[in-house]
Amino acid sequence: MYDRFYPGQVWLDTEGKRIQAHGGSIMYIDGTYYWYGENKEKTDGKNGIWHWGVRCYSSKDLYNWKDEGIIIPPEPDDPNSSLHPESCMDRPHIIYNKWTGKYVCWLKIMNKDQTQTETVLTADHILGPYTKVREGLRPLSMSAGDFDLAVAEDGKAYYYFERVHSETICADLTWDYTDVTGYYSTHFPRVSPPFVREATSHFLRKGKHYLITSGTTGYLPNPSEVAIADTWHGPYKVLGNPHPDDPTHTSFHSQISSVFKVPGKKDLYIACADRWLPNEMHRPYEVYAEMFEKIFTGRAEEFDFSRMGEPAVENTSIADYVWLPLRFVEPDEEHPDGMVYIDWMDSWKLEDYE
Repeated sequence: MYDRFYPGQVWLDTEGKRIQAHGGSIMYIDGTYYWYGENKEKTDGKNGIWHWGVRCYSSKDLYNWKDEGIIIPPEPDDPNSSLHPESCMDRPHIIYNKWTGKYVCWLKIMNKDQTQTETVLTADHILGPYTKVREGLRPLSMSAGDFDLAVAEDGKAYYYFERVHSETICADLTWDYTDVTGYYSTHFPRVSPPFVREATSHFLRKGKHYLITSGTTGYLPNPSEVAIADTWHGPYKVLGNPHPDDPTHTSFHSQISSVFKVPGKKDLYIACADRWLPNEMHRPYEVYAEMFEKIFTGRAEEFDFSRMGEPAVENTSIADYVWLPLRFVEPDEEHPDGMVYIDWMDSWKLEDYE
């Protein structure tokens, strides 16, 4: 039994197995927490298996998690399915639609032709079963990468995604949350990776909208960035890196997938992050950031690839989690729009917060 969080350490479920809920989020439903995400149990970086469906866990205390099983199974018998184990399925996000009574799940799919599409599924319960309602969706006719889904108090929903290797998009969802309406706004235009923002996480605090994003360097980590706005569509103002005390410039060797406000706590928000490659933490960010920039600006010949050493083994079956609380600085002379910081802690407890 756990009685606190241990960021970056192996986290086991109540059966003593590694938790496999990567790139996911938490929902609080009727007194129970549900944590879902990519099941990477078979992804050793060598066998061609990218995922083994979406797995979900339940908890009463956020520390100890019961495996509720695979709620969206892989489809190994259909090589053309977006849920085939070799299909690059990432970042499941589930929201509840009070009008339809459905749980709606969006999945990002990286296709073999390098385009990225969405698969959308619905279910009557968070644990499923889920039914596909859209496959191969190109929102706004764009190649759509990492994303987050968010629902306003009035039930209107929004979809924040990376327009691949270009900018961030905020798009309104249809009333049933299974498509976009066509109305959207654009944010954070960048020339190329590693500067393009991905892994967008949206949250609300005191009427302000926050986006925490990652740079674009694959599974290798990079500096996060936080931005703030008065409305869902912005405009968003970049505040800076929430990890200023991290000398490695890797967000403590992790990538934030979502931000969860703990119910019953006055002001406790948890940045839920994945440490995708715990065996590759020796790689310096500055080197692979330069590599990504030169590759994506057509100057790959200028980079000495021997500086990267041996190729990284993307064994995400042993990926760990880095859950840390957000620390808010209210607006002052130094921070006219406030600021959000994430401090390293070897361990921490919910009980330490109001």
